[in-house]
Amino acid sequence: MTAEEPRKDYKYASKVLSGSQKHDTVEKAIRQILVSVGEDPDREGLRKTPHRVAKMYEELLEGYSQDLMTIVNGALYDIDYENDEMVIIGDIAYDSLCEHHMLPFSGKAHIAYIPDDKVIGLSKIPRIVDMHSKRLQVQERLTNEIADCIEHVLHPKGVFVLLEGYHSCASLRGVKKHALSMKTVSSRGIFIENIAKRDEFYKLVGKTT
Repeated sequence: MTAEEPRKDYKYASKVLSGSQKHDTVEKAIRQILVSVGEDPDREGLRKTPHRVAKMYEELLEGYSQDLMTIVNGALYDIDYENDEMVIIGDIAYDSLCEHHMLPFSGKAHIAYIPDDKVIGLSKIPRIVDMHSKRLQVQERLTNEIADCIEHVLHPKGVFVLLEGYHSCASLRGVKKHALSMKTVSSRGIFIENIAKRDEFYKLVGKTT
């Protein structure tokens, strides 16, 4: 699987370690990192650091223990939504970890879909964003996975996803350019060829093409 290929499973089934086993394994690994960089993990300031870091990763990577259908939980509703109009959920804040350096990147997601015969509960779209962002990611794949999930659940006439991201792997190391933003888009259905619909989306979310 390359970094550009979206993951289609929507659920991670290979949970080899239990919660406590994962926590203990990460704690030991962090302790070894501290030793490797020349620190003393037994000094007062670092004594609880492996535990804190393990807890942090449990929070930041909780998406691995979530699955799509549990999140949706049947919140799909029949509705007549005429004239191929859009449903837009904008300014969804997200935080993720880059899989290349495990440094954070964050930003906002703007999502539109054109219903066929169903709409989804408002809170479910941000939860779908959270599920995929709280895994080791690249922004390009994250954008595709969000679009794939909405298409998989709703079978809409079209889906359009715009992600804005600010990457600390570009600001803290490497090129070291602060405030560098990255925008990625993913389109499905009507949005692939209907440029007018895409332009309407950009206008409604206050973005330029």
